[in-house]
Amino acid sequence: MRDDRFCNSNCPFTRAIGTIGNKWKPIIINVIGTRSIRFGQLDAIIPHISRKVLTEQLKELEEDGLLERLAYKELPPRVEYKLSEKGLAFLPILESIKEWNLKYEIAEIQTNRIRYTTHNGSI
Repeated sequence: MRDDRFCNSNCPFTRAIGTIGNKWKPIIINVIGTRSIRFGQLDAIIPHISRKVLTEQLKELEEDGLLERLAYKELPPRVEYKLSEKGLAFLPILESIKEWNLKYEIAEIQTNRIRYTTHNGSI
C-alpha cells in the first residue's frame, strides 16, 4: 500500500522511496526485468506474496509509470506486464543494490565465522 505522505514529500529521495519503497515492488521489477510476463508466472516465481497484494502492487507500479499492462483481446483474455522506460531505468539501481548486498553479506558471514571460531574454538 502506497504512503501518500512519502509520495507527496518535497524531498526527491523520499518521493522515490514512496514509489518503490515497499518490499514487493523491487522484487516484482527485478523478476520482470526486460521481458513480458503474465500474472500467473509472476505469482509462481515470487514466493510468499498473495495474489491480492501482487495485484495491488502491479496496479501501483502501472500508476507510477514503472510498468505497462498489455491486455490482448483474445479468448481467454490474456494480460502481460512489462517494464516501461522508467522501470527499465531502475534495473541498474537494483543491480547495484544486489552487488552491495553480496559484498557486505559475504563480509559479514566471514566476520561472524571468525568471531565464532575465535570465541568457541574451531568449527
